[in-house]
Amino acid sequence: MYQPPQFKSDDAATAAELMRSHPFASLISNDDTGFPFVTHLPLHLEQRDAGFVLLGHCAKPNPHWRYLQARPDALVTFLGPHAYLSPSVYPDLQRVPTWNYLTVHCRVRARLVEDPLAKDRLLKKLIGDHEPAYAEQWRSLGEEFAHKMLAGIVGFELDVVEWSCKLKLNQHRREAHLRMREVYAAGSQDEAARRMDGAARNGGQVMRAVFGIVGLLAVVLVVGMLAKKQLGAGVAPAGAGTEGSVPVATPKQQVQQFEQAVQGVMQQARPMPENDK
Repeated sequence: MYQPPQFKSDDAATAAELMRSHPFASLISNDDTGFPFVTHLPLHLEQRDAGFVLLGHCAKPNPHWRYLQARPDALVTFLGPHAYLSPSVYPDLQRVPTWNYLTVHCRVRARLVEDPLAKDRLLKKLIGDHEPAYAEQWRSLGEEFAHKMLAGIVGFELDVVEWSCKLKLNQHRREAHLRMREVYAAGSQDEAARRMDGAARNGGQVMRAVFGIVGLLAVVLVVGMLAKKQLGAGVAPAGAGTEGSVPVATPKQQVQQFEQAVQGVMQQARPMPENDK
């Protein structure tokens, strides 16, 4: 993918956290005519000595496993939160809209998993990712039912040969961050929250743009996903505290968390060429 240096992340921990927090991926390879074929599916990430490995499966009627058997090289993409960014976040008018997003692309080499016991182990890893409590129900369904279900899928391990991670968070436009702070500072926290909600309803306003992309991407994803690596002590990652709950930050805390998040991302960013928009 296109990788401007200011958005490129070489940190494997960041890429791994993004893949784990947004595991619903697109698996892309060529069909028998040479045209790209796509399957959308959840993948389980493992980090082994040789690097990343992705585990997944598809229904046996899905021809994709046959394409992988014939041509093992494929592409997997993970897309994190994304949102429109209005030019109204800037202090001047000579700006254009953009779209912010976070993504990881993996070039992979596939190996099919067809042994029933190996497929069962693979499924239990996916269950562990998404609904651990279901494991007991799965075991209680009996061997006959389990074998029937396992016969209907083909599993695969995808060895990641190469990966690239892109964090496009407008981190190279400090003037937009200043505008966000001005809006939050223009009144009390409750007033700022009400203006934010009203602007979101009206559409296209400063707080819609700021909270839509900055709040969603920087606070929810970067604070939640990258806190362990980039935000340091004192910022609780999403999901901390009571199991299954997500702490709600006040507008002031969101600003502070956003600023810390951007600082962490910018430490990875390379200088932007003068002529790069």
